[in-house]
Amino acid sequence: MIRQHLTFLCGPDTLVGTLDRDTTIGPVGLLLVSGGREVRSGSWSGQVQMAARLAAAGVPVFRYDRRGVGQSEGQDPGFQHTREDIAAALAAFRAAAPSLRRVIAFGNCDAAAALMLHGAPLGLDGLVLANPWTLETEEAEAAPRAVPPAALRQRYLAKLKSPREVIRLLTGGVNLAKLLRGLRQVAAAPVKSGLVAEMSEALARFTGPVTILLATGDRTAQMFEAVWPKGDPRIQRHASAGHSFAGEVAQNWLFERLLEVVR
Repeated sequence: MIRQHLTFLCGPDTLVGTLDRDTTIGPVGLLLVSGGREVRSGSWSGQVQMAARLAAAGVPVFRYDRRGVGQSEGQDPGFQHTREDIAAALAAFRAAAPSLRRVIAFGNCDAAAALMLHGAPLGLDGLVLANPWTLETEEAEAAPRAVPPAALRQRYLAKLKSPREVIRLLTGGVNLAKLLRGLRQVAAAPVKSGLVAEMSEALARFTGPVTILLATGDRTAQMFEAVWPKGDPRIQRHASAGHSFAGEVAQNWLFERLLEVVR
């Protein structure tokens, strides 16, 4: 496996990227877009490991630090304004691997949201979107305290299956006021933000294949499912609580899904 570090321009700013490839570059490549302020190696070096694994399977992978993140210059524009960053990275990828015929983009969390918003006009050939972020900035500030209805339902179902919890309920060991507040939250209809509507409209303009990957135990994925059309055939789920699909089983599942898309 060959790992090549390179720089490229996004306006006046110099960005840093990494191309992982085999000695022979395959016809389909993966553009890996990092989420949040995460550097191109990913949390727990997960993106490094996934890129190396895909490269060994014949799939070249390009990952990069967007403006203001990691080794790249400039000011971070936030995920909603990263069209230029993605476009510049795509151009750099094609320049470094001119034999590529197709490029699929993969992003997790707000990188998935960014690809939904900006993927249509960039000339990408497919999208893989994991646990897409759905909150506006002001909503995101409350996100750590918010528990999505799907998570509450799972919690209450687990409690009802526990004889100990049933005994606590019957003997007055449960705070009924707190229980009622939780039940009201479970029953409440989720409210779609303007961001979700914008993501949906932009994604509808994308003409290539789209795959949506969800970790069913992840809060961000649960929030996405609460506001996204039910029964979307593009969704595939994995019973993982890891937002970045940490762990051998989840990583193997993610690897297989990515390999299916690029092949």
